[in-house]
Amino acid sequence: MAGHSQFKNIMHRKGAQDARRAKVFTKIIRELTTAARSGLPDPAANPRLRAAVIAARDANMPKDTVDRAIKRGAGADAADNYVEVRYEGYGPGGIAIIVEALTDNRNRTASDVRSTFTKYGGNLGETNSVSFMFDRIGEFRYPLAVGSADDMMEKAIEAGADDVQTVTGDDGYHEIVCAQDDFSAVRDGLEKAVGSMPSSAKLVWRPKSTTPVDGDTAQTLFKLIETLEDSDDVQSVYANFEVSDETLTRLAG
Repeated sequence: MAGHSQFKNIMHRKGAQDARRAKVFTKIIRELTTAARSGLPDPAANPRLRAAVIAARDANMPKDTVDRAIKRGAGADAADNYVEVRYEGYGPGGIAIIVEALTDNRNRTASDVRSTFTKYGGNLGETNSVSFMFDRIGEFRYPLAVGSADDMMEKAIEAGADDVQTVTGDDGYHEIVCAQDDFSAVRDGLEKAVGSMPSSAKLVWRPKSTTPVDGDTAQTLFKLIETLEDSDDVQSVYANFEVSDETLTRLAG
């Protein structure tokens, strides 16, 4: 997971930010619509929708855009009938990759994901071909301003979380993780203890171990992940790689 975060940091410093912002909005709108359709259109009574609203807020999405997406989902518009699909495979260097998508056309998305894997030296596998290498966990993030590392540790433990990691710096945050089955209870406990909603609350795939990559392999792997994430259908990409600071510096340069 650390490796994937490193990839994110590099990509954040590269390329057209406006285009990326539009891509993020598209993905969040799909999640808002799907979440509203899967339960009540009220974030307070729909945990998945609540998480999507948090993501929209964190991305600075206009409130009217959020409201329109929720209303569209609540109206069960057939044109926005997205289904959730998970793809698994191996990238360059034997790196295990999980791709989560929301799509209105399974055949199109499967073809796009498969061709992307192939283009960058990877191989798309069957469902569950790599997921056994990951744990499905709940992940929450709070800004550093909500409290010290010790304070957050105490509140997270009281809420039933398993672990807390504090990342310092300009883009620092407190990251709290819990078991998948405890996600809702820990979320509610944290919000009560901290007094505010997290900046991010979601279920993620965390690798049980990581595989080091460097040089051309790392560069090709990053291109694979970036291309996958550029797809409007793809919501999240997880991989079990680790990259040295030296390689990151070279790629970021």
